[in-house]
Amino acid sequence: MNRKTFAVLSALALALVGGWFALRPHLVGATSEAAVPTFSTAEIGRQGHFYVGGHYVGDPGNETMHGAMYVEVWVPKNIRHPYPVVFVTGGGGQGAYALIQTPDGRPGWAYDFVNQGYTVYMMDYPGNGRSAYVVGVDGNITPPRSGPLMEEVWSAGRSPSSDWSKRQHVLEHRNQEGADWPQFRKQTQWPGDGPNKGKMGDPVFDYFAKTELQSAAVTQDVTVESIEQLLDAIGQPVILVFHSGMAAIGWRVADARAQLVKGIVAAEPVGPPIQNAERGSSGPGLLWGLSNGPLHYDPPVKDPAELNPVREEKADGPDIIPCWVQKEPVHKLVNLENIPVLDVAGEGSYHRPWAHCVAKWLNQAGVKTTFVGLETVGLPGNGHQFMSEKNSAGIAKFFMSWLDKNVH
Repeated sequence: MNRKTFAVLSALALALVGGWFALRPHLVGATSEAAVPTFSTAEIGRQGHFYVGGHYVGDPGNETMHGAMYVEVWVPKNIRHPYPVVFVTGGGGQGAYALIQTPDGRPGWAYDFVNQGYTVYMMDYPGNGRSAYVVGVDGNITPPRSGPLMEEVWSAGRSPSSDWSKRQHVLEHRNQEGADWPQFRKQTQWPGDGPNKGKMGDPVFDYFAKTELQSAAVTQDVTVESIEQLLDAIGQPVILVFHSGMAAIGWRVADARAQLVKGIVAAEPVGPPIQNAERGSSGPGLLWGLSNGPLHYDPPVKDPAELNPVREEKADGPDIIPCWVQKEPVHKLVNLENIPVLDVAGEGSYHRPWAHCVAKWLNQAGVKTTFVGLETVGLPGNGHQFMSEKNSAGIAKFFMSWLDKNVH
């Protein structure tokens, strides 16, 4: 082989190898499914991963750390807003991951906020995700919600009045009022396309199902204490963003650390006050109005029965239910009075028949609260899982617009 031929073959070999390595990043992890989604971190200057809370439990010589909570913080390169956002979200099997990526592969609320100059904090609550579950201490594990139930309450893939016998909740306390929430027909924002949209078998729905977590029966007091320690560690006023079941814990944190809270965005917080009404259920609910744990009222309340709740005789409008309110004279939520609150409901959500009742309770108790149905601000068709839906970025933008105008 002469030198010229050798040089040509060598060049060809290098080109082939170079081409292989150029292609290789696209092939790593490749499957028949959609490409692996990645997002720019250009606006993120620093990240932190740490634990707060926790204490030892167990017999001497066999102690185990219990109640520690994993926290993740993203700090933007250009901090344009002075108050960090602390997400206290989830409650039905969603972890911090739901804030990072939507089920159809878009960047989630954490990116929406950090890209606009907010420092953001996310967490895995004690006993869940990256926070340890301690056998024998943290109670039973509730498995992730079933596909049919998620089709019904989150994705509008199933009629809420169908298949009563297979529902995954206690039936003995149910009645028919509000069981089928007529607003469900208005839900249009669940992501996906095709005839199986919002149903098992649709790739977007199935991906969402993969992200669902089990829930540990950790007492609320443990989680409240850990989030309080997080706010103490941050050491400056923050904005709290609630969603769903975790709002009951969030209100208690805001009440206990009011000096560290500048504003609250409550995205479909758990409710309604006093009596259950979610999807037609009944019986005792959030006896302290916003939670089942004590809150600071004035005059002081030792027993929630002292709030003297009464049910309104008439609903405020069609397709919604009467609220429970305090009998006059009312007890004020004195620690929350100086914190502006935005309470938001989706047009098609199963929360919609009673969602306004949370804001009514807050306003009566002296907390300046603005209730907004998203369809009234150009965001129609939402269910309960705001951060997963097609217009999630628009909802985050609305939240930030409200914060700009009301939190100073």
